[in-house]
Amino acid sequence: MRFATFLHQGTEQAGLVDGDRLLPLEPGVTVRGLLEAGTLLAAEPAAAARPVPLAEVRLLPPLGPASIRDFVGFEAHIEGVARAQEGTGIPPAWYEAPAFYFTNPHAVIGAHDDVPIFYDSEAFDFECELAVVIGRPGRDLTPEQAREHIAGYTLFGDWSARDVQRLESRLPFGFAKGKDGAHTLGPWLVTADELEPYRQPDGYLDITLTVALNGQVLAADSLASMSWLLEEQVSYASRGAWIRPGDVLGSGTFGGGCLAEFWGRAGRREPPPLQPGDVVTFTAEAIGTISNRIVPAAPAPPPVPAARSRPRGKRH
Repeated sequence: MRFATFLHQGTEQAGLVDGDRLLPLEPGVTVRGLLEAGTLLAAEPAAAARPVPLAEVRLLPPLGPASIRDFVGFEAHIEGVARAQEGTGIPPAWYEAPAFYFTNPHAVIGAHDDVPIFYDSEAFDFECELAVVIGRPGRDLTPEQAREHIAGYTLFGDWSARDVQRLESRLPFGFAKGKDGAHTLGPWLVTADELEPYRQPDGYLDITLTVALNGQVLAADSLASMSWLLEEQVSYASRGAWIRPGDVLGSGTFGGGCLAEFWGRAGRREPPPLQPGDVVTFTAEAIGTISNRIVPAAPAPPPVPAARSRPRGKRH
């Protein structure tokens, strides 16, 4: 089954994808609500609703995430980005556990929405990933148990201001404004059973991810190139912590799935950073395609002053 959330004639709705049309669910029903109720696979179209052509809707993110964790699961990606950002090799700690960071669940956008360049960035980049959507609560799960908690999958476009990110990486706090502005989810949520035919004997999903810039394919790779199973990432996320229905977990960018990798291997910014008018297209076999146009940054927000060194202790 495939679930979409869409805007049609001014009304936001959820529906089932049926070829080139959408079958609306009952008014008020959301994909997140179905996940939280545990009734996703039992969902049926509203009896009185007419099918809606896909060509007539604006696709929204398939769900409003409860949280977003983004992993770094591909060795080729961390290798290329480490060269671009710090001029070094892969940090040895990366091999010890599937690293991730939390990012902004309120910044999700739809499959074909515009992406403004982040404030103050002259090195704007894309990252092509697959995302797991959690359908059952769990804690301290084994990888085998974790598989039963995966409701489905969607494409994840992670947008990155590499210059801002590099400045932030000098402090031991993780990413902030370099990743905060937009995350594409879509085009829909594909339930986990639909991807089982792509599972290999070793547990990996052999699904091809492809990224194109302005119609030219830049790179493609299989999800089976990951250094961890998706279930192992979910298991790690649940260690000593709850995962809940509606949580989204990004796989990490595949090898070649971002510009920074090209920059790291070439020693220069070629292809150049994203500019207004560029169109970035991600495709995942068995899932679908998202395509976003880059637009200028919004008007600059009010400035924030630098830190001030202040006298310490209680004032009298």
